[in-house]
Amino acid sequence: MAKPTINVCLIGQKFMGRTHSNAMLKVAKFFDLPLIPVMHTIVGRNKAELDEFRERWGWKNATTDLKGAVNNPEIGLVDVGTPNNVHAEHTIMALEAGKHVSCEKPLAGSLSEARQMRDAARKAKGKTFVWYNYRRVPAVALAYQFARAGKLGRIYHVRAAYLQDWAGPDVPLIWRFQKSVAGSGSHGDLNAHIIDMARFITGDEFTEIVGALAETFIKERPVPESGSKGGIAGGASGSAKMGKSDVDDAMLFLARMKSGAVASFEATRQATGNQNANRIEINGDKGAIRFNFEDMNHLEFYDATLPRKQQGWTNIMVTHGGDHPYVANWWPDAHIIGYEHGFINQLADMMKVLGGKVPEVPLPDFEDAYKTQLVLEAAMQAAEQRRPVKLSELPQ
Repeated sequence: MAKPTINVCLIGQKFMGRTHSNAMLKVAKFFDLPLIPVMHTIVGRNKAELDEFRERWGWKNATTDLKGAVNNPEIGLVDVGTPNNVHAEHTIMALEAGKHVSCEKPLAGSLSEARQMRDAARKAKGKTFVWYNYRRVPAVALAYQFARAGKLGRIYHVRAAYLQDWAGPDVPLIWRFQKSVAGSGSHGDLNAHIIDMARFITGDEFTEIVGALAETFIKERPVPESGSKGGIAGGASGSAKMGKSDVDDAMLFLARMKSGAVASFEATRQATGNQNANRIEINGDKGAIRFNFEDMNHLEFYDATLPRKQQGWTNIMVTHGGDHPYVANWWPDAHIIGYEHGFINQLADMMKVLGGKVPEVPLPDFEDAYKTQLVLEAAMQAAEQRRPVKLSELPQ
């Protein structure tokens, strides 16, 4: 018996367009879903690129008519994979058309636009999702389960860093280095992930940014002669013309949490020797966890309830199909998974929600992602104004 389906419209065909398309191609092959996504329409601005993308990835239709695609009565889910400055426009249009909506992170390029999106979601019939894909990494989901089971106890410290090194001076002035498009630099791109991860694992919320520091190391970049391949492109553009980079290359901040825990965060694209080191360590009175995405199939766990002579970090390989989140849908034990699987795992949970099921690991919606946006904004204000900023000062 054929399962019910939902037609998907994807907006954007660059880096995130590829990851989302791959997830839609694979998800029903590995997960037993109550609802199957159908790759109905891909939307973008460049018709030639769109046609090539449609054929390569298996979309049924390609169009540059955004409004027509979003309002097509055949479409049930609109998936937004565009730069941050158009998230609000695209998602609100889709919500007003009665669609379910998924959106790339961060929720928006500014707190004001994020609030508009959250408020539109509150009034809409459709459900919303945000692609904080690292929640769906088995090791991170396991850390969440440990924290919920009380294995960490009272949490004292959260320390997180997201370190990359791809953005040297020869990298062109792509949209990620333009505040009018991205909203911020490494902060919104990378800190957003680790803020969400900290909130997700601990179940705690931020109350105050105690201090913050933002730095732009490379203030001018070559103007690209053609569009990027998704905003994380390396290599010189060949252009002699230079343009201003007006976002942060690095952002560091200290924070307090409602529980009384303290936290530190660092995001940078100039951490030489780190390609995608998304790291978090959480210390409690009963235990601790450590995770680094560059070793994504492992979670380190410290059990402080054991006799002292037995205590030490345990390196858990999270590939036991019957025991660890999501991996039963993939390969035999120790047949490791990769970056793309977080997106597939998330899409599976999205289909469960739309099919009336409740996933084991909670999905971020616009309401949830707005809380992360509040932290991003408070940290930016703390850096700009050189003072502590309470989240209660911001529009809620």
